[in-house]
Amino acid sequence: MPASTPNDDERLKRILKRVRRIELITRGMVKETLGGAYHSRFKGQGIEFDDFREYQPGDDVRFLDWNVTARMDEPFVRKYIEERELTVMLVVDVSGSGDYGSHEDSKRERAAEVAAVFAFSAVQNQDKVGLILVSDKVEHYLPARKGGSHALRCLRDILNMQPKSRRTDLAPALDLALERVAHRALVVVVSDFFTTNDAWEKSLRSLAAKHDVVTAQITDPREWELPNAGRVCLEDPETGEQHIVNTSHPAVRRQYAERISERQDSLNRMLRKNAVERLDVRTDDDYVPALKAYFRTRKRRKRS
Repeated sequence: MPASTPNDDERLKRILKRVRRIELITRGMVKETLGGAYHSRFKGQGIEFDDFREYQPGDDVRFLDWNVTARMDEPFVRKYIEERELTVMLVVDVSGSGDYGSHEDSKRERAAEVAAVFAFSAVQNQDKVGLILVSDKVEHYLPARKGGSHALRCLRDILNMQPKSRRTDLAPALDLALERVAHRALVVVVSDFFTTNDAWEKSLRSLAAKHDVVTAQITDPREWELPNAGRVCLEDPETGEQHIVNTSHPAVRRQYAERISERQDSLNRMLRKNAVERLDVRTDDDYVPALKAYFRTRKRRKRS
């Protein structure tokens, strides 16, 4: 094994510092604001009967089993597989565009933070967490397991991954999630969705038909509009292609904004068509309200 260089050591220190920072932020957030919402939203009642257990305050009285209750002289409820355990599979885009960030955090760092929120929420709820890192291929797969140390492993892997490819295609990761996760699960897809085509929609449709899928779109405000800065060199982070653009022309800035808007509209239509929700996560803004709103909305839908 080659000896580490000073640059490698410094990079490792930075990564560990980020991990500790994100762990502290997300653990506190989950405990104080999101944990209960996650539990209420995803506790669920499955169709596969598992066992009986004693009634606890807050249990749904519709699941009381009166025969067992009469026999034991204490209230008992029916227990189902999905109530007992849920798998949370994190699909995180680690392609080249995630390295960009015009503020303190890059999109990759913000993606890691959002993934950590779901991971630590699952840990608190005694659920399993798995991880798939994707560029235009599956870069890394971590089977779902329980425990805080495993959630931390997921977080470190997201931040430490150096992908073999810088391009984006989500289909391989979505296909793998469909193949490896047997029981109904929550699949969280974290990406900026800067893909060259919509060929991955077929994979998304198949996954959403079996699992509960939510997307967290990571965006940076500088990517939505060009500044009036004269002639600038723009580089595609995934292909390396460079273009000189005169941003002082209003028509150029307008055309850029229109193309970005069209791409976003296309993504939104695809997600709606496949009944997949989108969380808007910006690198310059607090994402906690969006997560809380998501949990509240899904909880209300479940009750209706």
